[in-house]
Order: sequence, then structure tokens, then C-alpha cells
Amino acid sequence: MTQDGLQLTRWLGSLLFPPRCRLCGTAPSADAALCRACLADLPWLGGCCCRCARPLPSGVDSRLCGACLKRAPGFDAATALLHYRAPADYLIQRLKFSGELAVAPLLADLLAGKIAARTTPLPDCLIPVPLHRVRLQERGFNQATELARRLGQRLDLPIEHRRCRRDRYTRPQSLTPTKLRRRNLRGAFSVTGELPVDAHVAIVDDVMTTGHTADELARVLRRAGAARVEVWIVARSGR
Repeated sequence: MTQDGLQLTRWLGSLLFPPRCRLCGTAPSADAALCRACLADLPWLGGCCCRCARPLPSGVDSRLCGACLKRAPGFDAATALLHYRAPADYLIQRLKFSGELAVAPLLADLLAGKIAARTTPLPDCLIPVPLHRVRLQERGFNQATELARRLGQRLDLPIEHRRCRRDRYTRPQSLTPTKLRRRNLRGAFSVTGELPVDAHVAIVDDVMTTGHTADELARVLRRAGAARVEVWIVARSGR
């Protein structure tokens, strides 16, 4: 089929089968994947810690949460889009565990919009949190890489998806007791080669709960030469 024929087929398909909102099933506006009502109902993250993006109670004046005041993480700042609760958790789980890869650009586009609106400099590159090869084979894809790929397209940033490796197969953090999560990740990551002098990088992942994964990877990147490390995540748990 020619390119013109393919475009005509897609146009006709959009007329016969218009896109539907991924949450409520109604027709979304324009080319959005969510209708306006569902988009407005997303649990947007408001006041949060400027270091780790942990949600802060309404009215709290401190820019740092208690955990960051007690022990600063290995990264300099985190940007999060949503609270990890319904319906954001549903969308992320559909991407992560059901292989609905079309959810990745939806979430990444929303996150890219928030990042583009800020005044601070963008990083030199994006580094998705790597999966161990065993888990990658089981899942067939890395959700962090899918998010980073779309973010890179939207923000015109290179993706270093082979810069970091997950060398040790670790128990899923969600199944590990909170007190053991830091130990569970110790020595799990490595970096290939040295980073450029004064490199500014952003780690990309879908969800942050305790922050131990991003913390461990950020410390490894710093040892490899990174001068500034950010974390970009779709959703932040309040724990």
C-alpha cells in the first residue's frame, strides 16, 4: 500500500472507529487519549518536597520533607506529575503489567508538558531505570524506556538507555519490606564508561515510592561523573 493509501485508510478508520477515552470510553477531545473530564479528574500532584517530590500536607511551608532533611537522597531534585492513586495507578498498571504500550506516550506527554513549563535548564540526556535482563525477557519491554523515548521526542533530548545496567536480579521493591529496600538494591546498578564532565542527567521511571531505586542509581551516576542528577517520574506515592 502506498503512503497516500495508508493515510486514507487511517482517516477512514478514524471516522468509523473514533478514538475513545482510555478511562471512561467516551470520545476524547482532539487527539488526546483521555476526555476532558477524565483528564481533570487525574490526581495531579500539588505541593511536594522540592528534593524527592514526596507529597506534603496542605499548608506546610517547608520545601523539604522530613526524610530529605534527615538523609538527603543521591539526586538533586525530582519532578512528579501525579499522586499514585486511582485512576493514575490503573493507567500505570495497564502499561507495566498488561503491555498496553499506548499508555506510555499518553503519560509521557503529560509529564513533558509539566517539565517544559518550568524555568530550570533541561538535562543533557535521559536515563531510564534499567531492568535486569531476566525481568526484561519476562515483560518484553522496559516501561521506563518507553516513557523516556517519548519524553526525548517531546523535549528533544537524547536517551542513554544503554548507559546503565541492572547487574543483579533483585526482589521487586513492592514486595520487599520498607526497611530492607535500600539493602535490596545495594550494588544492583552499574554505569558503562564515564559521563561527560559536569554532566546533567535525568533518571526516568514510572513510579516512586520510597525513592530507594532512584537514590541508588543516582549515587552510581555520580560516581561515574554526573554533576547533577534529576528524577522524572509519572506518579509519586505518599509513603
